[in-house]
Amino acid sequence: MTSLVLGASLLVKLVMLLLLLASLWSWTVIFTKRALIRRARRDADKFEESFWSAGDLTDLYNRITQRGHEPAGLERIFEAGIKEFARLRQQEEIEPMAILEGAQRSMRVALNREIEDLEQSLPLLATVGSVSPYIGLFGTVWGIMNAFQALGNVHQATLAMVAPGISEALVATAMGLFAAIPAVVGYNSYSSEIDYLFSRYDIFLEEFYSILHRQAHS
Repeated sequence: MTSLVLGASLLVKLVMLLLLLASLWSWTVIFTKRALIRRARRDADKFEESFWSAGDLTDLYNRITQRGHEPAGLERIFEAGIKEFARLRQQEEIEPMAILEGAQRSMRVALNREIEDLEQSLPLLATVGSVSPYIGLFGTVWGIMNAFQALGNVHQATLAMVAPGISEALVATAMGLFAAIPAVVGYNSYSSEIDYLFSRYDIFLEEFYSILHRQAHS
């Protein structure tokens, strides 16, 4: 394999280098995103347990704010909703529905920002997965073209003469697939995971909204 790579033309080597960098970049995103999604699911389980077992939501909010770190996931949605709910409720002559609508908007904004954070760098995997095979194919075509052009200088062409050049060119196709397949698998897997988290966050938002609705009309 090393001799095939080193024996390739300059352009094919550049194609291989580009595919190698794309593969390393996509694997970095894959492992980073894997850790991020696992942490998001673990934090969601932990917060839901605390939320439904809490006797007073104000105490839960105080515990979250006193931790000294930026809330994420369901904590971010909860904090945005209860903070806006408390702020609007302190204002005089404001209708309960206006309070609820303001709290719901704040929670929706927090939800969208959380999903944006989860989806960050995910388009990179889609790009690598869709483009890498064509980049590898370009290197293959260029390498095969050079191999056949070299036959023009000989009187009798044999398979042994053209086989090394074709083998070198096909390495680019293999590297393109090596970069594309993990990126596509990672993109599809993480897109499904993020959709699940979005659904879970949205369900919590509606449940929390129902609780705020009862408090606003109490």
